[in-house]
Amino acid sequence: MSFDRENSNFIRNIVIDDLESGKHDSIITRFPPEPNGYLHIGHAKSICLNFGLAKEFNGRVNLRFDDTNPTKEDVEYVDSIKEDVQWLGFNWNELHFASDYFDEMHKRAILLIKKGLAYVDDLNADQIREYRGTLTEPGKESPYRNRSVEENLELFQQMKDGKFADGEKVLRAKIDMASPNINLRDPVIYRISHTSHHNTGDKWCIYPMYTFAHPLEDAIEHITHSICTLEFEDQRPFYDWVVRETEMEATPRQIEFARLNMTNTVMSKRKLKQLVDNNIVDGWDDPRIPTISGLRRRGYTPESIRNFCAEIGISKADSKVDSQMLDFFLREDLQPKAPLAMAVINPLKVVITNYPEGESELIEIENNAKNEEMGKRMVSFSRELYVERDDFMEVPVKKYFRLFPGNEVRLKGGYFVKCNDVIKDENGEVTEIHCTYDPATKSGSGFVGRKVKATIHWVDANNCHPAEFRLFEPLILDDAPENEGKHFLDQINENSLVIREGFVEKAALEGVEKNDKFQFLRNGFYNVDTKYTTDDKLVFNRIVPLKSSFKMKK
Repeated sequence: MSFDRENSNFIRNIVIDDLESGKHDSIITRFPPEPNGYLHIGHAKSICLNFGLAKEFNGRVNLRFDDTNPTKEDVEYVDSIKEDVQWLGFNWNELHFASDYFDEMHKRAILLIKKGLAYVDDLNADQIREYRGTLTEPGKESPYRNRSVEENLELFQQMKDGKFADGEKVLRAKIDMASPNINLRDPVIYRISHTSHHNTGDKWCIYPMYTFAHPLEDAIEHITHSICTLEFEDQRPFYDWVVRETEMEATPRQIEFARLNMTNTVMSKRKLKQLVDNNIVDGWDDPRIPTISGLRRRGYTPESIRNFCAEIGISKADSKVDSQMLDFFLREDLQPKAPLAMAVINPLKVVITNYPEGESELIEIENNAKNEEMGKRMVSFSRELYVERDDFMEVPVKKYFRLFPGNEVRLKGGYFVKCNDVIKDENGEVTEIHCTYDPATKSGSGFVGRKVKATIHWVDANNCHPAEFRLFEPLILDDAPENEGKHFLDQINENSLVIREGFVEKAALEGVEKNDKFQFLRNGFYNVDTKYTTDDKLVFNRIVPLKSSFKMKK
């Protein structure tokens, strides 16, 4: 058995070594989220890694929920995680919950007690923390550390039977209070919590700690490669201790890699929950936050996220990725697929005074300039149009070639028009511009006379659809110099959401549905919002502008 190592990473090489050496006939990986929040782009990196390895090497992958803390978990999160994994394009071989194994975990805890490797402690959380010591000072033993096996078994049974209040007692592993690795200084492995569990109901009032449960889950499922992020590296000795001392049949290997960090992006489930709970954002699917459901609602595609994760790679070194890299892969994915349409987001009315009143015509425009196979459409054109307000200046600046008094431009797919008059309201604000058109200059007519320096887009005021446009900027300005050292809630960008009311040409909207994506000429890529779009109201999220200063390195 031989595998290609070109463009490989250290985890993939470990898998190849294990398969080529015969250590494993096949691999089993797992994606093990805690159901205490929604997945974000950082989880997507782990999903792509675990599912990708299993697929590449014809192995298996489990989706497993580490539901060991019922106080923070909810079925809502379970359902959202399943949806996110499948939307990204992956399917699991088996679905499991940590709570499926509570009986087995309890049995293994009793085994540790019988081996003299676990004891019931009466110290409270603050005392345990104090006794644990520091990085430079060893911990000291609990006065309850040397209880007899019989007493520990009896107390642990009483804990299970609900005889004690939350926090009154815990079960701790008995390892080494002087270990240089603080994680081995008698870590807590069971705590009391009189809380109903979403999966097991009120069967249990003691629950295993995540660091104890996780290696047991991996071993029970015969996971070959337990892949996690670097913050668990110091926990690996305890992970191995648990598997060894509980005498599990299978011995998974824990491997750590660097988590994903991105500029201007909150990459913490706890912080994201704060944003949601404080109503700073519009729920877990707010398009401004990097949850997978938020990215999906904004309009990102699973292909763009998978390609992004493949490009950033897997390593041991922490680094920060420019968030514009994800946008680069989104543009690359949408450019040939998203149909072209004309939308005016900040409208200004144009009246073509010499165009026949009450008449209209159809103008042919391509559906995608980069994909001829998408064909063309016929767009309505009449005497009254809307253009972008930014496409007009009463007093133009230098090198401004769009509409201003006396200047001529081409309307996309249509005619040359010349600005003649400006209409203002009582406050001096421009409300209309009056133009004349040259019938001989229609696009495709073969006109070879004078030239213009600008082409602008438009919509027919008599045949368009009103729409709301939601324009997004980064929610967190973490790379702004003035934000150095600030709490992330003090780095909120007040302009992260701007709402505009405008119009879209009707021809492009035939059969439009939620989550449909468009390339609005000169405005960016947009997605039909799934939350606020109704039969009576069309709402578009700007996914990303058309261009960026970001360049992928060759």
